[in-house]
Formats: sequence, structure tokens, C-alpha cells
Amino acid sequence: MVERKQYLQELKQWKDDDVIKVVTGLRRCGKSTLLAQFQNWLLENGIENEQIISINFEELEYEDLLDYKKLYAYIKERLAEGKMTYIFLDEIQKVSDFEKVVDSLNVKPYVDIYITGSNAYMLSGDLATLLTGRYVEIKMLPLSFAEFMEVTNLRKEDAFEEYLRCGGLPYVATMNRTGEKVDTYLEGIYNTVIVRDIEDRQARLEQDKKLRKITDISLLKSIAKYLASTIGSPVSAKSITDYLISSGRKVSNTTVGDYADALTEAFIFYSAQRYDV
Repeated sequence: MVERKQYLQELKQWKDDDVIKVVTGLRRCGKSTLLAQFQNWLLENGIENEQIISINFEELEYEDLLDYKKLYAYIKERLAEGKMTYIFLDEIQKVSDFEKVVDSLNVKPYVDIYITGSNAYMLSGDLATLLTGRYVEIKMLPLSFAEFMEVTNLRKEDAFEEYLRCGGLPYVATMNRTGEKVDTYLEGIYNTVIVRDIEDRQARLEQDKKLRKITDISLLKSIAKYLASTIGSPVSAKSITDYLISSGRKVSNTTVGDYADALTEAFIFYSAQRYDV
């Protein structure tokens, strides 16, 4: 298990501060592992087991706590009296109205809250709406090249070739990286984000009587493929629109911009803004 030193340092810097710590990032980039590493660091530095409450909502034993009232009661009963309690809620978006629990706990003394999310209800653009209390977002990336080398123990030249070909998702770095296995694994994550996370998020926006921007998953995939083919080159909504129109699609610049924003908010792409305008 590679230690994510940069992100651990960020969590250490925010420890005990009266803000909600939110770790966001692409699916399977290592958020749950980061929380586990931080909990180990707390235990090694004088924090007692009773001061840590850790819940991963992907584990079946916590299914009853998917009701926000039951979750709140469960945590409240376990708060350490007169001591700081460190609360870790992993994949919190699975709990309906989770923000009520987090905001309520955050106003209590001696509570330090850490949450993660990667799905439709916890995409980066939604945080300010969901959390009324103060929060800090720690945006997590997959493995850096240095971390990838540490995991694979490859020579620098070989590691760089593998890194360019396979990317830096932690599981990819540890698996037997045949081309077919890597492609299948990455395609599964890509399809989950495109089909479930983005589409589900738009359904929720519609339910909340907000503008539903994303209605055509086929168009979304076409834009994603175009962006993937132009990595490192200047790109604009107009250039994407022109390409799509030349391919027989009727679409506006505004629609393309909305779809590109959705891909960015889901951590599929990261924009590098021009500095010379």
C-alpha cells in the first residue's frame, strides 16, 4: 500500500479545525485507502480507538445506517465525552439527506469530520449546495508517477512507458497489467461514471426542479472521445461543436459546454486554462 504523502499531509494540516474535510475524486483513485492511512496515523500519535468512528457505506454491515436518522443516532451514542471524536464517513452519498447528519454533527464541540464521495450526489460542483457549514475540499488524483514507480518497482524508463499506457489508478499499478485486463478495468470505471454518476446526477437535478442539462448519453460519450483525442491541444466548445456538426450531429455551443462541464465535474477530464489570453 503506497502512502499518499501529499494528501495525508493535507489532512494533518486540517486536523481538529472546525471545518468538514471532504475528499473527492475519480472512482477508485484511493480515497478510502487515504482515510484508512490517516486513521492509522491518528492511532500512532496518541488518539485512542474510542475516539474514532469509521463507517464505509459500501459494507453491508452498515446497511441499516443508510437512514440518516439512524446514522445520526448511531454516531451520537458513540461520541467520546470530553475528547475529540474523529468521524470518517466513506461513500457518504449512499445516505439520503446525509448533509443533515454532517451539518448537525459539525456544530457539536469536539467533533472532527471527514467524508468521501465519488458518485452523483458528491460531485465537486454540488458541495456548496449540500453542506451549509464550512468545508474544505481535498481533490484527490490517482497515483503520481513517483508513486506509480514506488508501487511497481520498475526501472524509470519502463515505469514511464507503463504509466503512459495504463494510467495511475492504484489497482492498475498493482495488477498484472496485460493490455486486455487494463482496458477492461478502465472501461468499467469509465462507463460507471458516464452512465451512472453523470446521468443519475442530472435526474436528481431534475427532481430538485433545477435545470437538467444532460439528456443524451450518446452525445456525452462522443464529446468525451473527442476530448480524449485532443489531450494537450487547445480546445473550445466551438471546436467541439464544429467537429460534431461535421459528423452529422446538430448541437449548439451551449449544450456542448454543459456536457464538457459535466465531464469535468465527474473528474473524467481536468481543464488546463490558458494563461496567455
